[in-house]
Amino acid sequence: MSSPRSAVPTAAAVPSPSAPVTGGPATSSTAPTVAELMDFVRGTARDETLIASLPLDPEGRTWIRLDGPGGSEAWLIGWPPGTGTGWHDHADSFGAFTTAAGALKEHSLAVRLPTDGWKTLELTDGVDRSRELATGQGRAFGRNHVHEVLNESEVAHAVSVHAYYPPLPRIRRFSRTGAVLRLEQTERPEDWQ
Repeated sequence: MSSPRSAVPTAAAVPSPSAPVTGGPATSSTAPTVAELMDFVRGTARDETLIASLPLDPEGRTWIRLDGPGGSEAWLIGWPPGTGTGWHDHADSFGAFTTAAGALKEHSLAVRLPTDGWKTLELTDGVDRSRELATGQGRAFGRNHVHEVLNESEVAHAVSVHAYYPPLPRIRRFSRTGAVLRLEQTERPEDWQ
């Protein structure tokens, strides 16, 4: 999670029975699969009561922590118009997210970055990917996925559901100028919980 300008306190929230993980929930001794995380975020995004419970701030992102399947880390996130995450990765966690309301745009890199030991990289041509994620659309991703997520609307909030496994050990934040990607900081769970 980034450090938003405003956020609701972290709260335990459990998706309603109308948002089950299909195929049976993962147990605490069994790690969830990417497919189970995708099922969870899709099901949770359809829970209108839960989505409506998220306080929306006109200036900064807000969030509520959720109980994800199989010990995963999950979040319900509100995106005011014009907000985004900036470039980041999720370290060794894989995950999924779905837009529950509004629309989001994801820019990602189709390249695996070195995990440690670098500050600046020059990206090659052809590694950029972009996708629009309207309400009900989402995506799954593997470990060390580098992306930024944006609400490009000038007037409408967006809401999304995210799940990660294992729970995020760290997030690396990057700046980007043209083809140059620069590691700016590393955040740990205590920075966003």
